[in-house]
Amino acid sequence: MRLRVSLLNALVAILVASTVSFGAEAKASMVKWRTYTDALEFAKTSTKLVFVDLYADWCVPCRVMDKNVYSDPTVASLLNNRFISAKLDVDSKDTITCDGQRKTVDRCYHDVWELNAIPAFVLIAPKGLTILTVTDSMSPQEMRMLLYKFLEKEKEWIER
Repeated sequence: MRLRVSLLNALVAILVASTVSFGAEAKASMVKWRTYTDALEFAKTSTKLVFVDLYADWCVPCRVMDKNVYSDPTVASLLNNRFISAKLDVDSKDTITCDGQRKTVDRCYHDVWELNAIPAFVLIAPKGLTILTVTDSMSPQEMRMLLYKFLEKEKEWIER
């Protein structure tokens, strides 16, 4: 009987531990990310700006942003409700459309968006044209301020 209780207690402890760690991992990013191509396609029938987060798996500041910034409830709410949010791996060999041109992600990153560091963000109008780019690691507060500034110009930029 005692062995059964100990085994039951051990199973309950494992279940609780796995639930807690799963909850923490799920909380890492509350943003509902789309693929870049899906975001551009969805934008054609939307009146929302596309927010693209450019990252790489090897980029430590990018992982910090995922953990600290995109898990911020206000940042996540803004990106989920007021923007079409997409993630794009700068190391991807995929061909995408950037400003109406079919290029590899690398060529869009360097030639079209003129970027040279990550984390970076690209804001794109619903018609697919780049509005602006930002290269910087940010705190949740800084990202909230940036998103609010984008929304101040939203009506003007939607028409591009």
